[in-house]
Amino acid sequence: MLFELFFYLKDEFGAFNVFRYVSFRVLAAAATGLFVTLFFYPAFIRRLQKQQIGEVIRNDGPESHFSKAGTPTMGGVLILFTVVFSTVLWSDLSNIYVWAILTVTVGFGVIGFVDDFMKVKFRNKKGLSGKIRLLLEFGLVGLMLVSLNWESVFSHGFLEGFSSTTSMYLPFVSTERFSMEIPLWVYFPFAMILVVGTGNSVNLTDGLDGLAIGPVVMAAATFLLLAYGSATILQYDGILEGEKVTFYFDVAQYLMIPRVPGVQELSIFCAAVIGAGVGFLWYNTFPAQIFMGDVGSLSLGGALGTLAVVTKHELLSAIIFGIFLLEAVSVITQTTSFKLTGKRVFKMAPIHHHFEMKGWAEPKIIVRFWIVSFMLCLLALASLKLR
Repeated sequence: MLFELFFYLKDEFGAFNVFRYVSFRVLAAAATGLFVTLFFYPAFIRRLQKQQIGEVIRNDGPESHFSKAGTPTMGGVLILFTVVFSTVLWSDLSNIYVWAILTVTVGFGVIGFVDDFMKVKFRNKKGLSGKIRLLLEFGLVGLMLVSLNWESVFSHGFLEGFSSTTSMYLPFVSTERFSMEIPLWVYFPFAMILVVGTGNSVNLTDGLDGLAIGPVVMAAATFLLLAYGSATILQYDGILEGEKVTFYFDVAQYLMIPRVPGVQELSIFCAAVIGAGVGFLWYNTFPAQIFMGDVGSLSLGGALGTLAVVTKHELLSAIIFGIFLLEAVSVITQTTSFKLTGKRVFKMAPIHHHFEMKGWAEPKIIVRFWIVSFMLCLLALASLKLR
């Protein structure tokens, strides 16, 4: 929005040229997200308390959680609004990737909102039917993938200037040495499972105060760097044989990562998530004044999964999303083991509850999970040079 306005006025006001740079708009989006959440959350929390929109605690959960019953939930509504607002305000709205990720983020947020609303209204933890929720999520992601791969699916030049491929790349291996072209009929289901799985994994992780939002912010910061590097070509003037020439530096080629033209605009979206996430954490840190609810965890998880697909870091995301993956695997393992043998592998799933049942203090679990997530994100970034 502001990008188009100031770009139009840049010839008359030279200072507006700064809005051409993604780096400046990244900082602006992060600051917008941070200040909006910090400023509006107190009033938002009071509003939720007045409407008696409080958390419903599962009966078989840790006893320490019973005191959290009634804590305002659905705080993700403000996160979602802030991320969308900051992205629309500072990004290039002609970019198809911006609309693709906003569609998934808002769509997953709406699904989460309905789920939260049903839990609050009927005062139970069941919410929206799992089958209906998954059907809606897979359908939404499928539409997003078709729109990005329109030319491959329908052979029409619909996305002129943008390219989306079904190639996949291995972590720690340069794109020059290995790339694997996947047929659409194989890639689509894989990408859909990745996005939907990430959305629901973040939802499972959101069980302790600040546990989910910390790794979400770290993952968003990692993808900010990946998105910026995947499409940015730096240029600078120099002297060659006595003549002034312009040199170009291809960041993606230097780092040997997939090149995706246009995807650098998603670094602005990532910055908005970081700003809004840190602002939310101010009120969500232990002991939490507000919970994000499914509307927040599903939308942010869906957004992260979409970032992995669009930036072509699908396999690398297994490292970046390590904490979320661990939480999901613990639930799958627990459920499978109980159905097949009648025995439980963990004291309780997801795995963060297992550590609670072992007597770990909640802040200790949260901070240690954050540390592991930080280390995994560093490992993912280190893979860019260990090739």
